[in-house]
Amino acid sequence: APAASTAASTAASTAASTATSAACKIGTMLPQTGNLAFLGPPEFAGVDLAVSQINASGGVMGAPLETLAGDSGDTSTDIASQTADSHIAAGVTAIIGAASSGVSLTVIDKITGAGVIHFSPANTSPTLSDYADNGLYFRTAPSDLFQGAVLGSLMLDAGVEKAGILALDDAYGTGLADALDKNFTAGGGTVTEKIIYNPQAAEFSAEVGKLKASKPQAIAVIGFEESVKIIQELIKQGIGPDSVPLYLVDGNLSQEAFKDLPKGIMVGTKGTLPGAAATEAFQASLLEVNPDLTDFSYAPESYDAVNLIALGMEAAKSCDGVAVAAALMDVSKDGEACSDFASCKALLDAGTNINYEGVSGPIEFAENGDPSIATMGVYEYEANDKYVPKLDEFVTGTVPTS
Repeated sequence: APAASTAASTAASTAASTATSAACKIGTMLPQTGNLAFLGPPEFAGVDLAVSQINASGGVMGAPLETLAGDSGDTSTDIASQTADSHIAAGVTAIIGAASSGVSLTVIDKITGAGVIHFSPANTSPTLSDYADNGLYFRTAPSDLFQGAVLGSLMLDAGVEKAGILALDDAYGTGLADALDKNFTAGGGTVTEKIIYNPQAAEFSAEVGKLKASKPQAIAVIGFEESVKIIQELIKQGIGPDSVPLYLVDGNLSQEAFKDLPKGIMVGTKGTLPGAAATEAFQASLLEVNPDLTDFSYAPESYDAVNLIALGMEAAKSCDGVAVAAALMDVSKDGEACSDFASCKALLDAGTNINYEGVSGPIEFAENGDPSIATMGVYEYEANDKYVPKLDEFVTGTVPTS
């Protein structure tokens, strides 16, 4: 992800450049439909909460920050491309999304080629770390090299010596599966089977049967909404989470998805999710935006993405995507710590360099737009089949680059 180029700057003059006298615009490209639709509500709520607070504080450069909502769909549709086209034509500075790494990879060239910032709150595929994006791709979620390391350690610390992995066939699934395999093996574990499956398959009996034959002591499922079918098949073949410990990840850790499974069967199942746990106060604020929220996954990262973009606009005194991208580096490190738009803006107005510390945890962008420091949460399902944070198992540290 090299630095912003002259070509991108030229493209920006036709797509993302907006006179500073007018309101800056951002667009969302988040899942309203598709296999990550359960992540849409908390992500939209995080965006909307940040925008409402920014505008209540006087907006960006004295004008309200405008938002244009859009769907990302998933990799089986062309919805993300249509959303990107619409937002680019409207003159947005930045597009927030997609949640899916695979979806982002289908539109990143279009977005960054137009001089628009492509900022995801939830992409974790390592593939995006070195993507040629004109310095315009950013994310508040860390690369899965970090999640793979934490998940591998979590399993090893539980005494697991032999593990099976089931992962969906896309950039996210294969990237996280490889990172888990590498870290679990490096720690002395053995991966009995690493099975990459088609998430559109009608059923998964063959994949589960092959995994069962390898006799794993624990199973990691790396997937999206199809994970429910996989867990049902695990139960059917006698290796459900009540008999073989199950580990989930950010793509399938859900408060609602498993409600039709046998009651209590998820008890003890653990999962990883990037970011600090959403505080009760932050959850309460999100519920004011959307009272129907049950999951808060990636709401903090979405909230932080908007605040960072708005602060970048303030620092650059511009709605130009390339100018704001350069400023994003400056507002996220090597300055006075601040944690909300109003206080950060006050420091900028006073000529003070700032370091935005987000609700998702510390955020310091590396040159490629990835967080260089991040927090990884660990969660566990209880008797009511809802997951809760295991705060003593959270890990904050430097994000690996290889």
